[in-house]
Amino acid sequence: MDKFVSRRNFVKSTGAAIAAASIYNISGAAHHSSATVKVALIGCGGRSNRDMPNFIKACELLGKKAEVVGLADAYQDRLDTAAQKYGVDKSKCFVGFQSYQQVLETDAEIVIMATPPNFRPTHLEAVIKSGKHAMIEKPVAVDAPGCRKVIEVGELAKKKGLAIVAGVQRRHDIRWLTNKAKIDEGAIGTILGGTVSWNGTVPWIWGRTQEMDDREYLTRNWLNWSEMSGDHITEQHVHNLDVANWFLGRHPESCVGFGGRARRQTGNQYDFFSLDLDYGDGVHIHSQCRQLSGCFNRVGEFFRGTEGQTFGDGKMTGKNVKIPEIKVESDDGSVQEMVELIRGIYNDKPLNEAKSIAESTATAIMGRYSAYTGKLVQWSDLMQNPKSHFYNLTAGSSPADFEAGNVTVPMENVVAVPGDGIAVRRKTS
Repeated sequence: MDKFVSRRNFVKSTGAAIAAASIYNISGAAHHSSATVKVALIGCGGRSNRDMPNFIKACELLGKKAEVVGLADAYQDRLDTAAQKYGVDKSKCFVGFQSYQQVLETDAEIVIMATPPNFRPTHLEAVIKSGKHAMIEKPVAVDAPGCRKVIEVGELAKKKGLAIVAGVQRRHDIRWLTNKAKIDEGAIGTILGGTVSWNGTVPWIWGRTQEMDDREYLTRNWLNWSEMSGDHITEQHVHNLDVANWFLGRHPESCVGFGGRARRQTGNQYDFFSLDLDYGDGVHIHSQCRQLSGCFNRVGEFFRGTEGQTFGDGKMTGKNVKIPEIKVESDDGSVQEMVELIRGIYNDKPLNEAKSIAESTATAIMGRYSAYTGKLVQWSDLMQNPKSHFYNLTAGSSPADFEAGNVTVPMENVVAVPGDGIAVRRKTS
């Protein structure tokens, strides 16, 4: 049984547009006066099929037109599909694991990153160093070093005046924005605790074919490998954990949790997690997430305060408070986040969500580490203490390994089993 340790042990409509344009003050940014917004895409798989249409719609709401000037993907089939869909010339389409570097040589202003999560810190750094604005999907990393890298790149983006917006659409959704504003005005008093949940089913499985090498199998079926996605607690449940951090205004100090695997048919992830997140001052949030069919499903957040209680996006009981008017161009938070990305750039007030999304990702990773090992894991173990076992622990193959072809698929259906503060890998039935 191999210990779960380092990477090196793992591998050897018109009206709306006119109204929006009145809000969209481009006069303060003359060098951004073009009616066309040039965008490129890294990663042409399933996630991009949501992000790019949302970006195009956001441009329309702001009286702009999106022009896709570059596409990059590891695989030709996905690249060809995206090129046909968005009308991109073959000369601006790049294939392979190094293709993200080529797409950055185009005249794109904004780059959308929709690759598997393990690639995102490296790709974000390249985008910002190239002088382009970024929309990065969540989660932004699969391990602690990746989270710290995203925070570092976020600081570089601030110095360069570049935007980084993450795919945590609840922060841009009118329902969550309204409840957050009411909480800040004391509607439920001080938050004492709560529960955040994403209980659903496995979104999809991509089976291995005889033609696939290890790199292709891992990247095609990335959702089901901890090394690629950070497990579903990171890849999916990060949305709810992000709301907890946002509503409380801080990240947790420590975590103790558990999880397990009962029926998953591929990869090496858990089916369920349960965490006690300690936010200090006696505030505990119960985090639960599950991907199992045939079970009761619930996705959302609940918080109890000294003066009332609220769901993240739903009803609230507590004190009546007044909040400033919140204006959005779209009721869809996934479109609104693109609106705010574009508007911030054109008004020379670029948004930067690098730190908040990195911290929410790290919250999920802290929970995964605790469940995999059985240990109480502290925030400092991931983000502050180089002597901690978890500080430099990498989840798997790096982007450089994929570029070089130095990748090996881990043993299928062999998962972490906690005990004595370490995680060993054991095969599930």
